[in-house]
Amino acid sequence: MRVPGEAVRLRIHIGANDTFSGMPLVDAIIDRARAAGLAGATAWRGTAGFGEGAHVHRIDFALSHDLPIIIELIDEAAGIDAFLPELQAMVGTGLVTRETVIVLRYGSRTTG
Repeated sequence: MRVPGEAVRLRIHIGANDTFSGMPLVDAIIDRARAAGLAGATAWRGTAGFGEGAHVHRIDFALSHDLPIIIELIDEAAGIDAFLPELQAMVGTGLVTRETVIVLRYGSRTTG
């Protein structure tokens, strides 16, 4: 990936209970994104949220069983576009957005 340069961020909103081929969907997406050679992926577990069904999930002392998860994938447009068909086959219910970003830094700092 060229730095600084233009890239694409794919943001995937799913639930913690979502699965694919018997494993948590979040793990399946990150594993497949890594295997596809995408530049990066991060997943966050939300503390509250709602979606299409408008049912609100909130964290409480009992810990909700289906909290929202957001996964962000970053790569050049060609890498994201190539990964989209695989992602579409994995995500049943969820929201997927795509936006252009400018990458200012990627990788480790060099000393010298």
